[in-house]
Amino acid sequence: MKRTILQTSVQTITNYEQPRFKDPSRITDYEFLDKLGEGTFGQVYKAREKQSHDLVALKKVLIHDKTEGIPITTIREIKILKQLNHENIVPLRDVLVEREKGNIYMVFPYMDHDLSGLLNNPNVRLTQSQIKTYMKQLLEGTAYLHHNNILHRDMKAANLLISNDGYLQIADFGLARGMEDDNKEYTKTVVTRWYRPPELFLGERRYTSAIDMWGVGCVFGELMTSMPILRGQDDFDQLKRIFSLCGSPNQNNMPDWDELPDAKKVKFQTNARHVRADYTRFGYFAADLMDKLLVLDPKKRLTALEALNHDYFIPILCQLPKYESSHDYDRHKEKKRRHN
Repeated sequence: MKRTILQTSVQTITNYEQPRFKDPSRITDYEFLDKLGEGTFGQVYKAREKQSHDLVALKKVLIHDKTEGIPITTIREIKILKQLNHENIVPLRDVLVEREKGNIYMVFPYMDHDLSGLLNNPNVRLTQSQIKTYMKQLLEGTAYLHHNNILHRDMKAANLLISNDGYLQIADFGLARGMEDDNKEYTKTVVTRWYRPPELFLGERRYTSAIDMWGVGCVFGELMTSMPILRGQDDFDQLKRIFSLCGSPNQNNMPDWDELPDAKKVKFQTNARHVRADYTRFGYFAADLMDKLLVLDPKKRLTALEALNHDYFIPILCQLPKYESSHDYDRHKEKKRRHN
């Protein structure tokens, strides 16, 4: 018999309190230990709070022109994070201002891994029970975001943090924003290419939370295969790979796709869909869930709550092992070292 969402999940989605912030700290209250990552919106460092000895992650906000003030993306990220309180969403502990240099840091709890780094660790081989556990937590956090009308807009393995206690938290809200009415147009230049849904490549600007669910489906495939499943070299190649796996768009599987702004720019060969066939080796329910997440028509893509109700998650019995720290940034550093 099909199960229903756990009562605790519903409660964490619908009932939450805004986190309280302590008195402002200074950057000198922290000891920098290591660099964890670097991206378009900032750099992330591992540090230790001197008084409590807690390990934290300090996200340094990149301000390209200090005469322009704090970037709007940073203001939006802080505002969104202050609204959220869920065990599968990374909590914002503090915001620091380094007045002498004009730098701004966001303070988060330190997590041992990001999912991309963990999957690239040669000593890590996830079991099916582990995959179910991480996937369920990802969907719980995503359901919470969407219930509170938040689009993440950059759902990918490198933005999913994992502790050695087995907790997964969605992080990096630099592209996140609140959802408005269905006629609201948003920028289409969001979501890292390998995790971007087909409607964005075709120029859709009135998109919904379904764009996050495409990324969730790509992460699910990555959990099972230990590598990104759609690795396009450019936007056109990415769309070609999507259609090769999910079938070419038509009026049945993606109604009115040809009326999207950039549809006329796309030429492709006719392909049959074979998502389910490609993932059958991971079990019937895994293949079925994958098949219902990577759907070309965003209106027919599973929501996070629908995915949580899928039979794939019956039952979850898993004791998660502990690994040495693994981050996506470490993988890039090691690759650069080998080439030198």
